[in-house]
Amino acid sequence: MKSYLIIFVSLSIILTSCQNEIKVACIGDSITKGGGKNKSSFYPVQLDSLLGDGYQVLNCGESGATMQRDGNKPYWHQKDLNNVFVYMPDIIVIMLGTNDSKTNNWNATSYERSYQSMIDTLNTMDTKPQIYLCFPPPAFSSAFSINGSTIQSGVIPIINRISKRNNLQIIDVYNGMTKMSDLFPDGIHPNEKGIKIMSEIIAKSIKN
Repeated sequence: MKSYLIIFVSLSIILTSCQNEIKVACIGDSITKGGGKNKSSFYPVQLDSLLGDGYQVLNCGESGATMQRDGNKPYWHQKDLNNVFVYMPDIIVIMLGTNDSKTNNWNATSYERSYQSMIDTLNTMDTKPQIYLCFPPPAFSSAFSINGSTIQSGVIPIINRISKRNNLQIIDVYNGMTKMSDLFPDGIHPNEKGIKIMSEIIAKSIKN
């Protein structure tokens, strides 16, 4: 009987510990989702390690995703958005805009409208998550038709306006990595060292 009591108490402690963890969902594109076999180098995995005990991070990135509902691959239509709602996070980190900058995608009005709709949709969650908006990293090439100047002069000002309108905090990945082109092998996706730096920028904002 005593051994059963010990097991029951131990399970209760474990379950309580899991319930007390702060859950973080990372919404994004391939820069968030990562690639290859070494999953430990993916930014959400790095972020989970940097945040440490008391946090649990879920990767909800989808390669090629756009914030715009009428983009070529809207995040709105991906299973990852449903995963966010099932997960019921306490914190959400959004980093979408790189694929929106593509020549055939970019529409400033559509991007801003879709971004605001995303904020409004996420705010319907019972957990009332704290939402962080990321300036995406700079694009050092035009690979995949991504436009670096559109990210700088279009995407970032809109995210800034939305943050002020909704009283949300910005995580400035862009300016934190502007002089690190050597860490972006294809000009768009950071390598393992770049991912570590990006994760540190995000972790610092969340912890502060």
